[in-house]
Amino acid sequence: MRTVYLGTSDFAAAILRRLADSPHRPQLVVTRPDRPKGRGRRLQSPPVADAARELGIELDQPADVNGEEARARIAAARPDAVIVCAFGALIKEPLLSEHEIVNVHPSLLPRWRGAAPLERAIMAGDEESGVAIMRLTAGLDSGPVALMERAPIGPRDDYGALAARLQALGGDLLVRALDERPPYVEQVEEGVTYAEKIGPEDRTLDPRRDDAAQLDRVVRALHPHIGTRLPLDGEGEFLGVLTARPVDGDALVPGALEAQDGRLLLGAAGGTVLELLTVQPPGRRAMAAADYLRGRAR
Repeated sequence: MRTVYLGTSDFAAAILRRLADSPHRPQLVVTRPDRPKGRGRRLQSPPVADAARELGIELDQPADVNGEEARARIAAARPDAVIVCAFGALIKEPLLSEHEIVNVHPSLLPRWRGAAPLERAIMAGDEESGVAIMRLTAGLDSGPVALMERAPIGPRDDYGALAARLQALGGDLLVRALDERPPYVEQVEEGVTYAEKIGPEDRTLDPRRDDAAQLDRVVRALHPHIGTRLPLDGEGEFLGVLTARPVDGDALVPGALEAQDGRLLLGAAGGTVLELLTVQPPGRRAMAAADYLRGRAR
């Protein structure tokens, strides 16, 4: 089957590599333009662009995938299906109707429609996630589903661990859908939830509001790709928190950071305690909490 692939993220790059290793290798890959990143604001290619170059697949990075030039280039590839995974921009008419568009969505639809399904599933304490192969429609991830498989979320899973499993599952499920062409079934509307895009407020830990278990879920949901941060009282700066875990211990004032026996402990709501394991001080590299404490003691 002739395909064109639209994607942007690391997750989408993994799906692309699996698709390229199948009989449905894309004729064209479309991704977002290079963007400035980091302190130096140097232009950086999306992961899917890097993967397409490695695979030797023709690449297009239009400013607007719905524009006439981008649509003409997709049409010139004569795809039997256009595959979309974590593209990061809305697909609109008339492109939406010009091709069969198959979407790889990492959730158990209709739960967690939207931009950040894996992060929101971990944050919510869900015990399972999965991947759905669906037809893209004008609604937000509301189209009919051809295949869907479940995967457990382990009690210590972070985004990186869960995404790796769902990438493998999603790639195999996509190839199976293209091989077998199963029928699409409309989603039920019962149980719909929305996975809003992760914003600065989601990254900022609030130990006065949330207990240690919830803080731990947020840290795991945003590691290693986004990261969380803890406001440093009176300093106007943030301490990055990369890994942490709830621990038993004497209650601390919510929001208080204390060193105990070489450990960095954070008081949280409900008398709970979160141990910070890996942190990143302002303007410095990530480090073990013990190293951070030694630096503070000097």
